[in-house]
Amino acid sequence: MLGNFSYCNPTKLYFGDESLNYLNTELPKYGKNVVLVYGGGSIKKNGIYDDVVKILKDNNKNIAEISGVMPNPTLNKLYEGIKIARNHNADLLLAVGGGSVCDYSKAVSVSVNCQEDPWEKYYLKFEEPTCETIPVGCVLTMVGTGSEMNAGSVITNSETKQKIGHVFADEKIMPRFSILNPKYTMTLPHYQMVSGIYDIFNHICEQYFSGDDDNTSDYISEGLMRSLIHSSKIANKDPENYEARSNIMWTATWALNTLVAKGKPPDWMVHMLGQAVGGYTNATHGMTLAAVSLPYYRYIMPFGLEKFKRFAINVWNVNPQGKSDGQIAEEGLKAMESWMKELGVVMNISEFGVTKEMIENIADVTIILKGGYKEFDRNDVIKVLEESL
Repeated sequence: MLGNFSYCNPTKLYFGDESLNYLNTELPKYGKNVVLVYGGGSIKKNGIYDDVVKILKDNNKNIAEISGVMPNPTLNKLYEGIKIARNHNADLLLAVGGGSVCDYSKAVSVSVNCQEDPWEKYYLKFEEPTCETIPVGCVLTMVGTGSEMNAGSVITNSETKQKIGHVFADEKIMPRFSILNPKYTMTLPHYQMVSGIYDIFNHICEQYFSGDDDNTSDYISEGLMRSLIHSSKIANKDPENYEARSNIMWTATWALNTLVAKGKPPDWMVHMLGQAVGGYTNATHGMTLAAVSLPYYRYIMPFGLEKFKRFAINVWNVNPQGKSDGQIAEEGLKAMESWMKELGVVMNISEFGVTKEMIENIADVTIILKGGYKEFDRNDVIKVLEESL
């Protein structure tokens, strides 16, 4: 492994079908004022809301609520949440939902005691908090983002059509604890389930397709990908298979808690492309990644051919005998494409309403990052977006 790094992840995980009981263990560690953060109300229909509120009340907590957090949390919604948390003198933000609710809670956490504009400070200048932050805890109901064990937070500015993520450097922004009950994920519609599955897979790819040294992180990534592919096929046919759903949930957490990025220069261009499309269309995050992934990877494959060959053999079991490196690599991407179609993810950005006339504007809000096998410029972004239509 090349380079020097440190690794610290302070999030405590409680996993399993009885894991919510451990909320009783965590709540006494925080003050009386808890802000419960959740989305569109599905947790009220499936009973999770009542279970959480009962535990909060049993622990004598004063409860305020931020409800209606949307799949792509907006800046205006962030301003609303900051006000609620301030008025409640929040001691803990308890996110109950998927990655968007967890992301949003972190954004509130770093903004409540900060007098500067959070969009300017955190999402345009990418500064770190200079004020006291509010602890965040998570009760996860949808898997995909890994937000339950990382310091990432994505917010969308609806006016400028910018969807920007900030991975905070300070480990205190990570959730202090996260409760992972695989049964909670079984209430999701199929579309959301497979979107989350592809989000997980792409998180691993973003960290895998970079570097050329013999890196332990890549071996871990290959194992995670193989596990996810196996379990996703089972869950796609039988969404209530607990073993498959539990493996998917656990893989999601380890896909993006920074472990498999260690010793590597990760490539996040698929996310930059997908988030730019999402900012324009408000499409589901995992689906925007799926729609741009294959065009991107085929575009950069000649520049990282050895890793794409390895991906084909070690992840997709491609037989290399009698084939060129390019043929092996392409066969791996074809296997990936077949799996994506089997899941039922979106394969083209035109399905979100994107037209050729919109490409230039989407390219204008696409953040270009270094780290991948090919360093991109605006023309490269346009070419990949055009291939994604």
